[in-house]
Amino acid sequence: MFQRGKYGRFIHRIYTAVDIVVLNLVFFVVGLFNPDVGEFHSRMVWLLLNIAFIPAMLWVNDVNQERNLQMDSLMRRVLLVVASHLFCFITLLYLMELDNVRWHVFVQLYCALAVVLLVWRLSGQMLLKYYRSKGGNQKKVVIMGCGVTGRRLYEEMVADIGFGYEVQGFFDLYCPPDFPYKHLYKGNFSEFEAFVEAEGPDELYYAASGQDEELVQLAVRVCDSHLMKFYFVPRLSPYLTRGFKQDHIGSVLVMAGLNNPLESAVNSTLKRLFDIIFSLTFLILSPVIFIPVAIAIKLTSPGPVFFKQKRTGYKGNEFWCYKFRTMRVNDDADIVQASKNDPRKTPIGDFLRKTSIDELPQFFNVLRGDMSVVGPRPHMLKHTEDYSRLISDYMVRHFIKPGITGWAQVRGYRGQTEELWQMQKRVEHDIWYIEHWSFLLDIKIIIRTIINAFSSEENAY
Repeated sequence: MFQRGKYGRFIHRIYTAVDIVVLNLVFFVVGLFNPDVGEFHSRMVWLLLNIAFIPAMLWVNDVNQERNLQMDSLMRRVLLVVASHLFCFITLLYLMELDNVRWHVFVQLYCALAVVLLVWRLSGQMLLKYYRSKGGNQKKVVIMGCGVTGRRLYEEMVADIGFGYEVQGFFDLYCPPDFPYKHLYKGNFSEFEAFVEAEGPDELYYAASGQDEELVQLAVRVCDSHLMKFYFVPRLSPYLTRGFKQDHIGSVLVMAGLNNPLESAVNSTLKRLFDIIFSLTFLILSPVIFIPVAIAIKLTSPGPVFFKQKRTGYKGNEFWCYKFRTMRVNDDADIVQASKNDPRKTPIGDFLRKTSIDELPQFFNVLRGDMSVVGPRPHMLKHTEDYSRLISDYMVRHFIKPGITGWAQVRGYRGQTEELWQMQKRVEHDIWYIEHWSFLLDIKIIIRTIINAFSSEENAY
């Protein structure tokens, strides 16, 4: 992310220097609010605090390897820096027998450090992108291959000038007549080495055929002899837009068509533990909500308080999904979706749906293991049957457990799907969530769900 352009190597050093300043400022301010902790003010503790920063940064602060650091990734890295520093700092204090610092001081120090570091890193990221948009810290690159893959790569590189790519040109054996960037076409592969010597690009992205052994060897040789970084871009179909996970069978590279972080035992265990703790905590407190809602449902319409319906769950398995009843008892509940002015809805049904209170009994499903707090919304069996025929990758969303809330829902794709594109968008968001899952992403979705519940989404009916 950082080391591009003539002065790129200095940017990472500036970031690290500011990180150390932030660490010491937070330490100083927290110390002012804790004057009774004598050892906390000592020069030895101050020295250990900064020494602990070195392994912490070496372990996790490698953002220079990333091209586009998103908010979720930034938060994850800041938390890793803080957690690793806490571990190193406490270890050093113990070894030096300086173990009389009160626990609340550590809480204050590291909570403040996490917040201030995140604000600084986010601000620094924006400043760096602005600097690059003005032409500074650019990485000069050459693309080898004028085909579809090379063009798609170029379009992504220039989509945001803040990424810091300066594309110097394309090289290929043949430039097709419909090539839209002829002003960047520099010639045949035979002219490539002379261009490198004259212009000095920093990186080569090889997007031509990998089957041409001589061309690949030429590209690698030129890059090695001129200290350029070599990147191989697989020539995948433009219809394969999912993320791929790299693997090997012996010495042969293979790429899995769905990157699912929840296949990891660590990630799946973390998610399940969170589901159990979160759902148990909520259900213990649930009578405060459940009792008034149950009374309101019974007073406004005849029938049961809860509504249960078979839904499609993990790997296509069916399960009973529970909700507060928001409609009068009817024979179409398993076939017809709720609409905006649905006459079947009870007087309190609209309110329960708009605030998502009707979904709260699904915490019982989470506790049982049928669902997760966050995941693709479970659909009725009729919808699964219909949409699996109409949308080719519809069933992919069942590679993980369904959720009470999900990425598609907080992005506005919830409620009735009157047209096919609406369900396609929902499926796209569900697959994106599967491929990009992280614990922090789940927290983000939960927070946005709570905010949306108070703002009463217009698509919730």
